[in-house]
Formats: sequence, C-alpha cells, structure tokens
Amino acid sequence: MISDIHVGRTYPPTAPYLVSAAKVAEFAAALGDADNPACAGPDAVAPPTFAAVLSSAAWGAMFDDPELELSLSSTVHTDQRFSWSRPLRVGDAVTATLTIDRVRARGTSAFISITVTLDADGERVCDAASTLLHSWPEEKVA
Repeated sequence: MISDIHVGRTYPPTAPYLVSAAKVAEFAAALGDADNPACAGPDAVAPPTFAAVLSSAAWGAMFDDPELELSLSSTVHTDQRFSWSRPLRVGDAVTATLTIDRVRARGTSAFISITVTLDADGERVCDAASTLLHSWPEEKVA
C-alpha cells in the first residue's frame, strides 16, 4: 500500500503525444474559447489547461504499480497547479513523467501529492502538480 517510502518514486515518461492544431481547436471549443485566435491555425498555442490532458496520461503508471494498491475509481483529484516555462505549441512532441512528491496516509485514506513534468522535444515546458485523495475499504487497511 502507498506510504511515505514511495516519496521520490518516478515513473518512465509516457510515449510522445504530438500536439495537433485539431486537438488544440477541439479543446478550446470545449472551453468555450473557439474564437480565440491564439488557439487556431498551424501556429496555435494550447490553452493552459490542456496540460491536464497530457499530465493525466502519466497517472496510468502510478495506478498500474501493484505495490501502491491504488484504484482510479477510489481517487478524487483535489487540487491542480501548473508552473509554465513556455506555452504548448502545435507540433510539440510532449512526454509526461510522474513523480510522487508526498504521501500522507491516515486510516483508510491517503493524500498523494504528485508532479508531472511535461517535456517537449527535450525542453521542460510545464510542471503539473496535483493532490489526489485515495480511499481504501476498511477491511483493506485493517
């Protein structure tokens, strides 16, 4: 089960995700920002929250780690912060690398702080920091 001994654990980067003009436009439209010229065309930049889509792809490695005994269906995403070096641009090939920063386990629950680093073609673009709340059935921790 996840505990403070897992702090510092880093998972391999995801496969590269190619940021496309179509996906940026689709995401901007979902946000109600379809008319924003910055999000259109071959030189578009992605809305800042597009990073959440890419960073959540890295969560799979953590949830697939059998030692942690985590389940996405028992997890609530409680907090999200982004620290940007530059915007995501159409044409970026982005990888996401997840690191466990902090674990606070109490009884049947644990707060798990993670950072997902987004790199585009070897350049750090964004750190997406999240706090997750995970709960286990009482019989699991007894």
